[in-house]
Amino acid sequence: MTTSMQISTTVDGVRYVDQVEPRMLLVQYLRERLGKTGTVVGCDTSNCGACTVLLDGTSIKSCTMFAVQADGHEVTTIEGISRDGELHPVQQAFHECHALQCGFCTSGMIMQSVSLLRENPHPSEEEVREGLEGNLCRCTGYQNIVAAVRSAADAGDGASSQAAGSDTASAVAASTDTAGTGSAGADAERVGMP
Repeated sequence: MTTSMQISTTVDGVRYVDQVEPRMLLVQYLRERLGKTGTVVGCDTSNCGACTVLLDGTSIKSCTMFAVQADGHEVTTIEGISRDGELHPVQQAFHECHALQCGFCTSGMIMQSVSLLRENPHPSEEEVREGLEGNLCRCTGYQNIVAAVRSAADAGDGASSQAAGSDTASAVAASTDTAGTGSAGADAERVGMP
């Protein structure tokens, strides 16, 4: 018999209060309970980085963290980084630089890139490659991914000004209907909205 635990976490600007099993991974919670399917389950071993999200603005692999560990924290997924229907500068750069092929790794690559640019707004090519080491792509050879990250950095304020945080999350809450998704439904409330 597994007992459930109550958690309260903010995901993409919406606060959720939910009952979860202590062994439920954050990636499972995001996908199965909240419908955040942009967070991909890849290897289940923390090797590929496809499940990368931001926890309080820092990138983590959501397959390595239990949902109960996110209690009281802010999680930003790929669905939560755009603003007012506009792509985040890193998303735009990935599009413009053709930095994807099959797309399986793309959300994790983008989330890791957002975190990287938040920490280092103007990385060298080598720093980009080092910053993305924990995210694997089997299709592209990384050239266009590195070019996209550098392009987003060259865009100036783009990557750092829209990095995860309450401003981004609040803007997303207005445009994303997640309150009625998953089992959190009635317990979800908008955070940071006027």
